[in-house]
Amino acid sequence: MDALKENQKLATQAIVMIGKLYEVEKKADEADMTPDQRRELRQKKSYPVIQLMEKWCVDSYATVLESSLLGKAITYTYSLIDRLAVYVNDGRINIDNNLIENAIRPLALGRNNWLFCGNDASAYRAAIVYSLLASCRAADVDPRQWLEYVLVEIPARKKNGMPMDDLLPMAYAIHPDVRRWNLPDPD
Repeated sequence: MDALKENQKLATQAIVMIGKLYEVEKKADEADMTPDQRRELRQKKSYPVIQLMEKWCVDSYATVLESSLLGKAITYTYSLIDRLAVYVNDGRINIDNNLIENAIRPLALGRNNWLFCGNDASAYRAAIVYSLLASCRAADVDPRQWLEYVLVEIPARKKNGMPMDDLLPMAYAIHPDVRRWNLPDPD
């Protein structure tokens, strides 16, 4: 997208080709295709686009400066062409890693926030709490319900010398029967 400023024609061509690949994925998602069906569709529709992209990279690279934004984008894209064969030939693999990037984005943001925790001990405690809340999300557990349960359970278990490992979010999600009590509504 940044290269549009340098060479609108070539950058637009690249964007259109990438858009065609994502259109194939959108069709596969809308049709709720199995991995095998998605692979077949990709081989039929996406692979020709990838071949066109490879040719475009070779042809276009000769017309741009290597150090330009478009030159760098072409170099990067061309280096990934072989890897796209994996995505085309395996319907289980996503076209991009956006799901992973979205999942780790809060971690990256938190990393900057932890710089201002005050001291190492506070940053350590913040990291523990953040990890537990992220574990709740991964286990599909409501963090508030889990915290309410755990904060009441810990003192009783500590007093009676009971184990606490089943209080972790994953265990809590797997064994709903451990929730022996219900907190009253605040109303």
